Amino acid sequence: MSAYFVTATGTDLGKTFVTTGLVAALKRRGRAVEALKPVASGYDAAAAESSDPGLLLAALGRDLSEENLAAISPWRFKAGLSPDMAATREGRIIDFSALVAFTAEAIARREGTLFIEGVGGIMVPLTTDHTTLDWMMAVKAPLVLVAGSYLGAISHTLSAADVVVRRGLRIAALVVNESVASAVRLNEAAQRIERYVNAPIVCIPRDPLADHPAFDRLADALLPERA
Repeated sequence: MSAYFVTATGTDLGKTFVTTGLVAALKRRGRAVEALKPVASGYDAAAAESSDPGLLLAALGRDLSEENLAAISPWRFKAGLSPDMAATREGRIIDFSALVAFTAEAIARREGTLFIEGVGGIMVPLTTDHTTLDWMMAVKAPLVLVAGSYLGAISHTLSAADVVVRRGLRIAALVVNESVASAVRLNEAAQRIERYVNAPIVCIPRDPLADHPAFDRLADALLPERA
């Protein structure tokens, strides 16, 4: 079966939204699916149900217990900052070797499709000398790259795509999420990006339901032989 790393061109572009949509799409098909959010910043234990790990657990149909939270998201930090800054504020650090080992072990024991959701954009710092890009390179899973349709998103997306491809990573699919109040139409942004990125591109309109056809199209792009 397959494992994919869900990353983005920046923060707050909808990685969890896309990951939960993919989980729902595969579950509708009766496919085994798992999801992880190993590192999460901006985590509020008092509102765990609305956190990224909490939303993933809900999509997977699991209880919001501390055990389940720890199983999919062992590195959780309160401050909504880059993980290295958020960890520092709590007097903690992220052990990069342990993070890579945790991810690799999850990939090795998966029984279906596994989605590993990253944190922030592709170059967000995790430690004093490691970024999310280093994590993705260590894992070597194909990427689901999430972008927006705001003014400037095309340049940000092409820059991110160029970086990951130059580092030997494969973009399995590129998702363009509709940005709020953007002067750029969703299809216009996708058409321009498509000229330069050699990967299936799926557009997702703002705030669709979990069973929106866009998520099925994305699942088809990732797993055509199992669609």
